[in-house]
Amino acid sequence: MLKIDHLSASYKTIDGNVHVVKDVNFEIYDNEIFGIAGESGCGKSTLLKTLYDIIEFPLEIDSGKVVLSGEKNGKPFSYESGEIRKSWWNHISYVPQAAQSVLNPIVRLKSQFLDSIPKEDRHNETEQQTLQRVAKYLEELGLSPDILDAFPFQLSGGMRQRAIIALATFMSPNVVLADEPTTALDVVVQRGILMMLMRLQRQFKNTLVLVSHDMGVHYQITNRMGIMYSGSFVELGKTEDIFNDPIHPYTQMLIGALPRVGDKSQKVGIPGRPPALTNPPPGCRFAPRCPKATDKCRSVVPEFCEIKPGRYAACHLLKPEVK
Repeated sequence: MLKIDHLSASYKTIDGNVHVVKDVNFEIYDNEIFGIAGESGCGKSTLLKTLYDIIEFPLEIDSGKVVLSGEKNGKPFSYESGEIRKSWWNHISYVPQAAQSVLNPIVRLKSQFLDSIPKEDRHNETEQQTLQRVAKYLEELGLSPDILDAFPFQLSGGMRQRAIIALATFMSPNVVLADEPTTALDVVVQRGILMMLMRLQRQFKNTLVLVSHDMGVHYQITNRMGIMYSGSFVELGKTEDIFNDPIHPYTQMLIGALPRVGDKSQKVGIPGRPPALTNPPPGCRFAPRCPKATDKCRSVVPEFCEIKPGRYAACHLLKPEVK
């Protein structure tokens, strides 16, 4: 469904380019929930922007590409970086991190829904007929059609986020990209948002790509996940395998810091912080924080490769396992 081919992206500044996504190479399959995890500032949101083809100054692609392909209503489609925006809403859609910064605060929701639906997909309907379809869809999602006459500022944070999800999924896209969809919401509303995303994914049998720094969220709903650190993936595999048997030192420390029911042992956070992307260290970027780092780790960039069937990682200590 999505093929990310050795993708690198950076932000252009007066002091040179800041490389935020570095040689990311993986695939996301049809009808799966794929999670992207990692600490704040590791490049998760920027990666999602490149998948959605939001390549606007100062962000630019340095090398590689993204390919979106599949089939909808019996018709195959394929788009590459630079073309993916042609398929927005229809084949791929985006749930941003902050709904209040996306919805126009002075435009009623019904107008924003109409603007998101291409005229060719209205099937010669009048605006009122299209809005009737939207209202029916909102009811299916447990939302009142009355919100169509509301301005975004009249809705709560949770309601705005649900409205954004409805907006992003109304055209039944093949891929939905969700960037921290539960940020700044209380735990009860968070659960409702996650359940809504899962229900829609099962209903449409599409692909959901979920970005979150909350490992608990990934454990609950994702099928596979990738762990990002300082712009690159350091581990990728089935979510269950990553939680039960993390193989990269960074992932091991992330999992080890999670509280568990019945576990009274003292949890220790990862010392230090991710390196500044303006001046990353040589070799493995996690080496300055890794208790297992060797001289090779501090000088040579590890290859991201398959360590065991379905498990990928970038670590010199794991490379000898490759047959």
